[in-house]
Amino acid sequence: MSENNGVKKEDWMNRKWRPAMAWLYLVVCVFDFIIFPIFWSVLQAYFKGSVTEPWVPLTIQGAGLFHLAMGAVLGIAAWSRGQEKIVGVHRDDYYDQRSPRNYNDNYHMRNKVPRSYDEEL
Repeated sequence: MSENNGVKKEDWMNRKWRPAMAWLYLVVCVFDFIIFPIFWSVLQAYFKGSVTEPWVPLTIQGAGLFHLAMGAVLGIAAWSRGQEKIVGVHRDDYYDQRSPRNYNDNYHMRNKVPRSYDEEL
């Protein structure tokens, strides 16, 4: 993390990992279910004259564990980001810079941010 005027700035990887995972999953699915099957059929038709073997998606092999794992990662990431938005602040704003394990009471009083989901504004 870098500091700018005493405020900690989050690393780009910490900010962008959720969209990066979603884009990665999209690209893998597009290639495995759209581009590679078309390329495979064209390649077979060009060399053998007919399509004899269908494309078997690589991500489906192994009982589709890739899709289950990516679904879990993206689902939990979306849920946790939703919880952050419900609270209305970024995770780093919760903690005092001197003691990352303790809540900063002044921040919560000044910005009317609840410390927990049970506490009202």
